[in-house]
Amino acid sequence: MKLLITGLNGTVAPWVHREAQTRDWDVVGWDRRAIDPANDAAALAFLRAEAPDAIVHLAMGSESWAGQLAGFARRHGAAMVFVSTAMVFDASSGGPHRPGDPRTARDDYGQYKIRCEDTVLTADPSATVARIGWQIAADAVGNNMLRHLDEQHARDGRIRASSAWRPACSFMSDTAAALCDLVQEGTGGPVHLDSNALEALTFDQLVLKLGKKFERDWVVEVTQDYVHDQRLVNENGGSMLPPLSVHLS
Repeated sequence: MKLLITGLNGTVAPWVHREAQTRDWDVVGWDRRAIDPANDAAALAFLRAEAPDAIVHLAMGSESWAGQLAGFARRHGAAMVFVSTAMVFDASSGGPHRPGDPRTARDDYGQYKIRCEDTVLTADPSATVARIGWQIAADAVGNNMLRHLDEQHARDGRIRASSAWRPACSFMSDTAAALCDLVQEGTGGPVHLDSNALEALTFDQLVLKLGKKFERDWVVEVTQDYVHDQRLVNENGGSMLPPLSVHLS
């Protein structure tokens, strides 16, 4: 298996890289400093030269780049996994959210991801769109819940955590394993990856458990500032990921 991963300088992609290596897959990244995705000829030449068996698209980039990758995957029989976000669902639409639910994002990021999803599935109807929540890892780098909480506490001397928010979230190691599983077994269309799907922890509960797990002396102020059942479940109401309690018991 030869896997092309975009976004290797980001938060989740390095975890997917490591997981793929444990499966003895060959991994190639996309260096945008060398190959500009907006240069169609150069991008297509790169894809043809690398000839990946599968693509996991995690990088931030234009909708046209996402469509280009999906179109190549369709023409060449490669598996395509586009990584999207729980933020395609606005807080005004109560969860838990299923893959076929209307996408209601009002913010720029959520709407951008909706456009990317549509572009990918138009270019390759067999592609998998994997929606994920906020990611957690002990290294606390990148767009990581633990890093965010550390920074908020350092700045404000406390963490404000809403008891009215049930976040979609998972540990990066579990997300990476599931994304690699989807490369091999994905049936196409949107799927949801959320370790909080069934346990339904509120954000304040989760913050307290993370503080205990990672030995943080956080001051936590419980609020109801943000109201959203953001959880991502699959159509049958289940989850593809291990529950958070596997890591936080």
